[in-house]
Amino acid sequence: MSEQNKNDQYEDFLAGIDQMNQAGQREQHFLEGISSVSGTSPAAEELDLLGERVKTIREQKGLSLADVASRTGFEESFLGKIESGEVSPPLGDLIKLGRALGLKMGYFISGGETKTYTVVRSGERQKVARRASSQDKAYGYTYMSLAPGKANRQMEPFLITLEPAPSEELSSHEGQEFIFIMSGKMEAILDRDRIVLEPGDAIYYDSNVPHLVRCVDGPSTQILAVIYAPEK
Repeated sequence: MSEQNKNDQYEDFLAGIDQMNQAGQREQHFLEGISSVSGTSPAAEELDLLGERVKTIREQKGLSLADVASRTGFEESFLGKIESGEVSPPLGDLIKLGRALGLKMGYFISGGETKTYTVVRSGERQKVARRASSQDKAYGYTYMSLAPGKANRQMEPFLITLEPAPSEELSSHEGQEFIFIMSGKMEAILDRDRIVLEPGDAIYYDSNVPHLVRCVDGPSTQILAVIYAPEK
C-alpha cells in the first residue's frame, strides 16, 4: 500500500470519529435543553430522546404507566407510545404530563431551569415541530420557546407558526393562555364557540376549557402565545 493511500485511510478514519462525536454532542444538547431541528419535521432521534426522558423521570419517581394515566387521563397505550418515541404529543399534553410528574410546566418543552434570566436573540430561536405519529402526520404547528432555561418561570412564551391541519381534537389542561395574532388568520375553538382572529387581535382564555387554535384562510399563521400553568 502506498504512503498516499495510508494517509487517505487515516483521514477517513478521523472523519468517521468526528461524525460520531458530533452525534453524541447533539444528543447531549437535547438532554440539557430544547432540541433544535431544521425545517418543519423533527428528527426521529428527537422523539426517541423525549420518550426516554419521560420514561426516566417516571421511573425515578416510582410511578407506573397506570399511575401516570390516572393523573393525566391519558390511555396507558398513548403514554407507552410517547415513551417509545412513536408519538410526540402537542404542547397541551406535554404541560399536563409535566404537571402529573411534578415538573415545571415547560420542562419537556424547553429543558431544565438553570438561569435567573434568559435572552433569546432573533437569530438564535430554536424551531421545534410536533408530529402526531411516526407516520409524519402533522399536528399543524411549529414553535419556538422564548424562555428556555429560565429558572422559576411561571409563564411559557412561544412564537408559534400554525399550518392548516384537518384535526379538530380539542384539549384542556390547568392554567390560562394569551395569544396575539402577528400574521395570517387564526380560528380559536373554545368548547362550542368559534372565533376568527386577524393580525393585531388577541385572545385570553382559561386552558381548562376544551380548546383548539388553528390556521384558517392561508398557508400559515404566526402567533405569540404565553401559557400559564399554576403549580399544584
